[in-house]
Amino acid sequence: MEFDMAVLPGDGVGPEVVAESLKVLQVVGENFRHSFHFHNGLVGGIAIDTDGTALTEETVNMCGQCDAVLLGAVGGPKWDDPQAKVRPEDGLLALRKRLGLFANLRPVKVLPMLVNSTSLKPEVIKGVDLVVVRELTGGIYFGQPKKQWRTPEGRQVVDTLAYSEAEIERILRVGFELARSRGKKLISVDKANVLESSRLWRQIAIEISADYPDVELQHMLADACAMRLIQHPSEFDVLVMENMFGDILTDEASMLAGSMGMLPSASLAGTPKGKTFGMYEPIHGSAPSRAGQNMANPIATILSVAMMLRYSFELEAEAQAIEKAVLVTLEQGYRTYDIMSEGKTKVGTKEMGDLIGQRVK
Repeated sequence: MEFDMAVLPGDGVGPEVVAESLKVLQVVGENFRHSFHFHNGLVGGIAIDTDGTALTEETVNMCGQCDAVLLGAVGGPKWDDPQAKVRPEDGLLALRKRLGLFANLRPVKVLPMLVNSTSLKPEVIKGVDLVVVRELTGGIYFGQPKKQWRTPEGRQVVDTLAYSEAEIERILRVGFELARSRGKKLISVDKANVLESSRLWRQIAIEISADYPDVELQHMLADACAMRLIQHPSEFDVLVMENMFGDILTDEASMLAGSMGMLPSASLAGTPKGKTFGMYEPIHGSAPSRAGQNMANPIATILSVAMMLRYSFELEAEAQAIEKAVLVTLEQGYRTYDIMSEGKTKVGTKEMGDLIGQRVK
């Protein structure tokens, strides 16, 4: 089978971790007799330097014509001027919006051999296997008005948290569908005690739950969820939430696995049933201080490719082959700096990519 992929390495360590994931994907192609065609583009800071904008129409059109998109990371201190008219993150937000990527899936799974790689007690994180479903194209990051202005009394600012019923319903259905395929437990996260948007969110969740009688629905306030993620993370299965809550809580949840370098993500244009167009990326940032040093952990990006195989290409066996190769590599004691522990073998970005590729079967 043949597949077309848009490849957007981005900034910082993005090009390095993407290179290793493509290396592993090529091995999958050879072993399973698939052809993956890569179409390269720019996004983020490098696009600002090259084209004066964080995302060109050419890149958007290229992505839309492919079966899926693989993204590295965007941003860095070079483009961090708060007065700048264009920021690297503008390209990422625009990609999500323009491509209709409204459903962000972030799995968090604590692997047995890494239970001592976090600052939490092993007995707290043992057995953690959850997925956060984050709404990605609405809410306060996209709502209008969004502006800053001066008044005689001083500077003022406004950001708008806006959602339509249709936007809320479609992301909740992704959560219900995913919960139905897993442990049949869905936690809907909101702030219905203070936010009108959350009250509508909760109402719609209750209404939709009638279509999923086999899924247990529970509501949880965002602050309570933040606390429970640290206290009893193994109790969670699937969580669904709006954009900003998802942004914050998934970074918190990533620490359960020991490092952001371990966690993949998928941003989908539909429910995870059948072939679904999506963009796949590690949840970590561009880590510019690590760029060019062969240090960054490529596992999150490699596992993002596994998610791509599963959701956009419907290649379940191939996805599992990558995931198993990652497990075997870690079981054999190989570690990048961020998950290194005593008695293990420290390797760099390229070496980790080679090791995983060699174990794909």
